[in-house]
Amino acid sequence: MASRKMKRRDFFRLGLGGAFGFLASKAWSGGIKTSFKLPFSPPSPEKYKLIYRTLGRTGLKVTAVSMGVMNADNPDVVRAALDAGIILLDTAHSYQRGRNEEMIGQVIKGRPRDSFLISTKINPPTRDRKTGDFLPETSAGQFLEMLNLSLQRLGLDYVDILCLHNTTKAQHVLNEVVLEALEKARKEGKTRFIGASTHAGQPEVIKGMLQARVYDVVIAGFNFRQENREEVRQALKEAAAAGLGVIAMKTQAGVYWDKEKTEKINMKAALKWVLNEPAVHTAIPGFTTFEQLEEDLSVMADLTLTAEELRDLRLGEIHSDGMYCQGCLSCLEACPEELPIPDLMRAYMYACGYDNPELARDLLSSLDLPSTLCRNCQSCRVRCRLNLNVRERLAELAWLVPVFTVARP
Repeated sequence: MASRKMKRRDFFRLGLGGAFGFLASKAWSGGIKTSFKLPFSPPSPEKYKLIYRTLGRTGLKVTAVSMGVMNADNPDVVRAALDAGIILLDTAHSYQRGRNEEMIGQVIKGRPRDSFLISTKINPPTRDRKTGDFLPETSAGQFLEMLNLSLQRLGLDYVDILCLHNTTKAQHVLNEVVLEALEKARKEGKTRFIGASTHAGQPEVIKGMLQARVYDVVIAGFNFRQENREEVRQALKEAAAAGLGVIAMKTQAGVYWDKEKTEKINMKAALKWVLNEPAVHTAIPGFTTFEQLEEDLSVMADLTLTAEELRDLRLGEIHSDGMYCQGCLSCLEACPEELPIPDLMRAYMYACGYDNPELARDLLSSLDLPSTLCRNCQSCRVRCRLNLNVRERLAELAWLVPVFTVARP
């Protein structure tokens, strides 16, 4: 058993590329000095057919494929993305505990300011753990202090897009304190445009954004595996029709079909599916290697989904054993400990699907969790609509990312 656990621990630490991928990544970032020749090099911009779209009423020109930098820790991959023609880099105040913004700051240092666009997101820590609702102590000053720190890390006077992070309800984007902070940031020239990101409850969030009449951009989870994908699609269409710039995230739907990671989702097909929706102006897949960058850029050569790619997407089937939590929120009321289960399942996807336990740890650390979960339950009362075994996944997550423990039934 000890031997088996060591192998699994090494697997999750080193990632799908194994030890070689780990060493190669460190070699590019300067962490390890190596003498072997790397098997591939950064892409050349001449290789790609880039598609440009306008991000709603912002007027910003972006490539159809932009970069979600959240999971990246190799600055050379970010440099290669910009050199290949990508314009928009999306990050957040909390990613890698600030190191993500710092890395981007080093990459863009010295580049003409009009050659790139930066989107960052802020999630005030004063939110209810379960619901994400803002607590009374949330203040515009707190939000703006976090923005100032983000600007310092990035080495910028302003970002192009500033978003409220991780919204699931209309009341989040209609919160008066949040609106005050966002509009003040725009008025003071610390951001050109404002928006919100939403992993779950996208239709409700977008309805609230349209009601507020101040938002410019929405960053929304949208992919072919969502049970409510047509409802989300309709909400994105309404957002685009109202002039909002629409940025799609979570486009790769958890990377694997199964929990054991024996079947990988067709990444190009998944990205094409999203970009075939006219309401989506750009997508921000989170590539972390040169190969993934090349694969995502190559999608723009032809967005047509082939018959084989459509079969690969298995549209119409119900899949219950992958990494992707739908974010339907129906589980919340069933948990007597009031755990933020969708966030916990997202952390599980980061650790097990993306092979990034550090990213999972950052998310878990922000949730103010008790040291031991499930201690009052002999069996899990949560019944996931997709039959995901929540308690089993929490136990595996606790083993991989020891921020908490899970009591035995």
